[in-house]
Amino acid sequence: MLEKSGALMKGHFLLSSGLHSDTYIQCAKLLQNTSYAQKIGKDLAEMLKQFEPDCVASPALGGVIAGYEVARNLNVDFIFAERDENGRMTFRRGFDPSIYKRIVIVEDVVTTGKSTREVMELLKESSATVLATSAIVSRQERTEIDGLPFISLETISLKMYDPKECPLCKIGVPLVKPGSRKNSIKR
Repeated sequence: MLEKSGALMKGHFLLSSGLHSDTYIQCAKLLQNTSYAQKIGKDLAEMLKQFEPDCVASPALGGVIAGYEVARNLNVDFIFAERDENGRMTFRRGFDPSIYKRIVIVEDVVTTGKSTREVMELLKESSATVLATSAIVSRQERTEIDGLPFISLETISLKMYDPKECPLCKIGVPLVKPGSRKNSIKR
């Protein structure tokens, strides 16, 4: 599905983590196909139902469609956190995570787990219990994030480079920032 949808991209990319890579996974291209989104939601929900969540939470923007589809398949509520004007992750739009007791986090792609950790911290601050973390794709082998189980539909180990050591920078391949998080491209 990643290849058929054009979500698996080749080039020189600045990841949200600040690392560089020759491959980028643009799950928005994958999830624009509603049949793929339904299948992903069903498959990930099947893997997460063992935790018996009463809510699914996701970081915006990437995790919103996947999280919603998982919640729909689990027949539970869905909430999402988004960045405020200062770049901090927060729950807005009237979402109150404190009313839930058993939450799973769903993300589109996990590289370092930064967005997942930010949502996890927000949920802990509201006294909600986070049971597990998950993603459509993990960019590295992992079974947990900060001690919580981590589940993904796919693990694709892709090359990532510190910007100071990036071979693509050294040969002058233009750097592209395709994601939604605002990072300036610095050379």
